[in-house]
Amino acid sequence: MSTFQLEIQLVAAVVAAACALPGTFLVLRRMAMMSDAISHAILPGIVVGFFLTGNLSSPLLILGGATAGLLTVVLVEWIRKTNRVREDAAIGLVFSSLFAVGVILIARFARDIHLDTDAVLLGELAFVPFNRLILAGRDLGPQALYATGVVGILSLGFILLFYKELKLATFDSALCATLGFLPGILHYTLMGLISMTAVAAFDAVGSILVVALMVGPPVSAYLITNRFGYMILYSVALAMTASIAGYWIAHLLDASIAGCMAVMVGVQFSVLFCTAPEQGVLAAWKRRRHQKWQFAIKMLVIHLLQHEATPEADRECRMDHLQDHMAWEEAFAEGVVSRAVSQNLLHTVGEYLELTAAGRELAREAIIHT
Repeated sequence: MSTFQLEIQLVAAVVAAACALPGTFLVLRRMAMMSDAISHAILPGIVVGFFLTGNLSSPLLILGGATAGLLTVVLVEWIRKTNRVREDAAIGLVFSSLFAVGVILIARFARDIHLDTDAVLLGELAFVPFNRLILAGRDLGPQALYATGVVGILSLGFILLFYKELKLATFDSALCATLGFLPGILHYTLMGLISMTAVAAFDAVGSILVVALMVGPPVSAYLITNRFGYMILYSVALAMTASIAGYWIAHLLDASIAGCMAVMVGVQFSVLFCTAPEQGVLAAWKRRRHQKWQFAIKMLVIHLLQHEATPEADRECRMDHLQDHMAWEEAFAEGVVSRAVSQNLLHTVGEYLELTAAGRELAREAIIHT
């Protein structure tokens, strides 16, 4: 592996981790659309920052983008609180307007520099190693690595320092305010960090991948665990895995690096959506299947208990009578009886079905709770 490839992967992994950290809070607050809004709405702030400095590497671009991101949040909150427009509509109005302003500024005043709409949307990780950070004549590596690394460390420090407060504000903002933790300040600080993350990752990966990394890994992590701390760790791990895997797929296919990374985020989600142990489609299907059999078993033991020691028991408590009385197909009836026998709820004497003590107890409990 060349140094060039190693640097690209390192930058991609750091960008992924920096995006996934605050992205977990967006997903849990049901504000995933806000990541899309911020990642697009920061564009006019970046453009204005460039006009003021004339340097695409200036830290003021991060400040300008963060200011535009915070402006987006403030405008969305203001429009939403009027109760005339829903939150999703407010987000669509604000981010599309600000993004359009940024595109107009680029098209009108920045045609001859490396700040075009393709770079805005897709970025280009392959060019990251060419933009070096040089201090005192020493080459310290790609600028994007340090920009996203610093912002990522700030996000991590903020989360570690205010973990309990952020957790409380995320799940119960009213209680957070009652306890005096100022959820509004926490909210806007978090949105500011998300804006700074989006700006830092902007030049390297573009706004599309920023959205994918802020939303995809946290949603995938949510399918794996319900524990908040683990969710953050899994989100970061999934984001870094998707970024590195996406790079190598792009290398093999000679395709867009950012595009392949976004695809890998989608693949991760699709796999976990189907196979997650608790919330996956397969797990849900198994639960429904198990519940169907358990419900049928309860119906069977209740039926047998109601007719036990009655004159019609010889007819009602027979295997071949279940198809008529319970309207079950023969194969299904055999499956229910087999499972009930394996759970020691009944035993068979030829075609006759006889409850065990455990079967009678289950039937009585089912009757009481219905």
